[in-house]
Amino acid sequence: MGTVFVINSGSSSIKYQMVNPRLEGDDAIIATGLVDQIGQPIGKYTLQHDGVKTERIAEIPDHAEGLRMVEDLFTEVGLDLDEQNIVAVGHRIVQGGNVFDKPTLIDDKVVEQIDELSSLAPLHNPAHVIGIKVARKLMPNVPHVAVFDTAFFADLPTATRTYPIPQEVAEKYGIRRYGAHGTSHEYVSQQVPELLNRDPDTLRQIVLHLGNGASVSAIKCRKPIDTSMGLTPLQGLVMGTRCGDIDPSVVFHLMRTAGMTVDEVDHLFNRESGMKALIGSNDMRHLDEMIKARDPRGLEAFKIYVTRIKHYIGAYMAELGGVDVITFTAGIGENSEWIREGATDGLGELGIKLDPERNAGHITEPRIISSEDSKVIVMVVPTNEELAIARQALEFV
Repeated sequence: MGTVFVINSGSSSIKYQMVNPRLEGDDAIIATGLVDQIGQPIGKYTLQHDGVKTERIAEIPDHAEGLRMVEDLFTEVGLDLDEQNIVAVGHRIVQGGNVFDKPTLIDDKVVEQIDELSSLAPLHNPAHVIGIKVARKLMPNVPHVAVFDTAFFADLPTATRTYPIPQEVAEKYGIRRYGAHGTSHEYVSQQVPELLNRDPDTLRQIVLHLGNGASVSAIKCRKPIDTSMGLTPLQGLVMGTRCGDIDPSVVFHLMRTAGMTVDEVDHLFNRESGMKALIGSNDMRHLDEMIKARDPRGLEAFKIYVTRIKHYIGAYMAELGGVDVITFTAGIGENSEWIREGATDGLGELGIKLDPERNAGHITEPRIISSEDSKVIVMVVPTNEELAIARQALEFV
């Protein structure tokens, strides 16, 4: 069994990992890196292998040149791609719509279908298509597999996936709750029962994937019954640059009174809102600094952020009929003790209590952070979407 090359292509960046899918956690990662600021006068590309990070600064005109530079960087550090026994390439795809509900072997038709779904994920799918086309040319002799963020939520119950609009309109235009971050929610929710030695068929879980993009899922007996993201990744929690839940009439109001176009409102909600709008930055480390300094603007933004999380915890506890485990994951969930504390503060009456010492600092390994007398187990479980994608891609080999 060989290695899997995992690609997450963005509009101006490419994240990648080479993974040994037979191993667990960090042991599975052979190399990881980033091609950033594609199309800018000055770009950056990196490769981290065996604890050493190699970084180069150069103009990166397009995705094709970016991946070619990565290929050269692998050779430079002694990991010639031709000698790594790459047996598959896994591509992270945000939106699969009603078309894709499982990992899919990529051919020209699949690329076309992913592109056609771009209206449901305009920030993501077009960039994924570029990455697929470039990678298929670079590595033409191995299967390329699309793994969809939405697949885990494809079978949500009718009550949670359906928007109450005329259903002929919904069916014609594919309007339903699709969710996102499904690969992460699936991976983490599968890890939890193993870590706790509990029967997954009896476990009620809430998974909080908190990163620049953020989402919550309710998992009952292995299956998701609800998730915070909707038709697109805009709905739900406050995020780095996305507003999350908002009255749809705000769109009409801005168009009528501010004269904004649809594209301008789209840009406002997706690119200029969330924490960026509240504190001027979508870097949560900036919020940490503001909290430590007792900055009023930062403290208010913190309250807004964690209040939305509490809203979903309470709603999902009701839907699940109670909860056994709440798990934090992803960049913010794993690294911000302020957010974990704030999101659970005052929930003692619901059986949710953190232990301050267990919760302290950045957490890089699975850990229970709830107190001994907490009725609900609260955990941090680092996500590994790349490993999950690699294992799903390997099924086609």
